[in-house]
Amino acid sequence: MTRVPERLRRLLPSARRAPAAAAPAPPRPRQGHNLFEAAAAYVAACAEDYPARAEEAASRVSPGMLAFGVNELACRALLTLARERNESPSAVARSLLGLRRESPQRTTGDG
Repeated sequence: MTRVPERLRRLLPSARRAPAAAAPAPPRPRQGHNLFEAAAAYVAACAEDYPARAEEAASRVSPGMLAFGVNELACRALLTLARERNESPSAVARSLLGLRRESPQRTTGDG
């Protein structure tokens, strides 16, 4: 009966590892770029009309990730600006894009 624990140790992968392997691995260096950092750099470069810097920032992440980061930045900036202006995000967005204010929806009633 004393052979059972020994056999189990040989069968279990965790028991087969050397004791040194049980020590936690050192943290891996951060690989890649943060998509929000890339989006911030891209938008800032576009705003400052610096195409080379915008291109470099865009090359850090995939186009889909960049689009997500730019969208998130736009939403956060719009909400912050709307709070500062005490206006709705829709009104601020239209104002920033040079669009006319939305007219109130008319409802036609039978009367």
